[in-house]
Amino acid sequence: MRADRLVSLVLLLRRRGRLTATELARELEVSTRTVLRDIDALSAAGVPVYAERGRHGGFALLPGFRTELTGLNHDEAIALLAAGSGRGEEAFGLSSALASAMRKVVDALPEGHVATASEAVQRLLIEPETDLLSRRLVTEEVPDSTMVEVRRAVLTGHKLRIHYAATNQAPQWRTVDPIGLVTVRDKGYLLATRSGADRTYRLSRVLAAEELPEPAQRPHRVDLDRVWRERRAQFLSGGDHLTVQVRVNPARREELANTALAIRAEEPDPDGWLRLEVTFQDARHAVWALWQLATDAEALTPQSLRTALHNRAIAIAARYEMSP
Repeated sequence: MRADRLVSLVLLLRRRGRLTATELARELEVSTRTVLRDIDALSAAGVPVYAERGRHGGFALLPGFRTELTGLNHDEAIALLAAGSGRGEEAFGLSSALASAMRKVVDALPEGHVATASEAVQRLLIEPETDLLSRRLVTEEVPDSTMVEVRRAVLTGHKLRIHYAATNQAPQWRTVDPIGLVTVRDKGYLLATRSGADRTYRLSRVLAAEELPEPAQRPHRVDLDRVWRERRAQFLSGGDHLTVQVRVNPARREELANTALAIRAEEPDPDGWLRLEVTFQDARHAVWALWQLATDAEALTPQSLRTALHNRAIAIAARYEMSP
């Protein structure tokens, strides 16, 4: 435990420069007495840390001192920083451990790459609606060659040409200004603008992609979490979306979630099932999704959905009715 704290202390001084004992104690969540003991231990171990007296004094490292994290390349560092960003870092009391790990990752980057890595991380948002330990990588099938071009354009800030297959439409080539990449429940999305209008593209529907040399028209900095929330809310409030009340077997809850646009107002029923408020793309999508769950789900409202499922069940039963 102390060894990890000593490493964190060195990394803090390496990245932040001169810090007082009080500032170090606050960052490391220990007492100032513990910080002073750790400073003595570092000095005894040969780490070039020194104290400066006076009103603006504190502790600092001699210029040029550096720690290393062997084998970590630029892309790996970006991946780790992105995975550790967002609201999930507070899960299970891991905030201080994660902060220490992130300092080590940043410190391992070559000089001149720290700024680019930090800028890149703001363009990647991983599972904003889940906690840290539940986050998952995108599992949809996206060809590596396509994903490399999309990611490169997002991180470098270049325009992107994609061959995109929208729902019920023939694939078309489009040139967009990429803003960022988001993963939600194993699905990946490209947030972009096209001719100044907001666009969100499902990565699994990008058939091919090409990074262009022209710079993208986009803000220098972006709050991707906020952009995602705004676009998601706008998407849910428009079109022919259908919100229904459903009872579902808990064992099939995730299967239902993967077919829905949103799930809210979750509460248990006396029989152990879950009562959910679920939003689907439209009525046809709702019928299809609930039909897949057979007797493990029941639509409660609206009545039109119950009627549609009832009529489908009658039609299937009639088709397979045994002959006299």
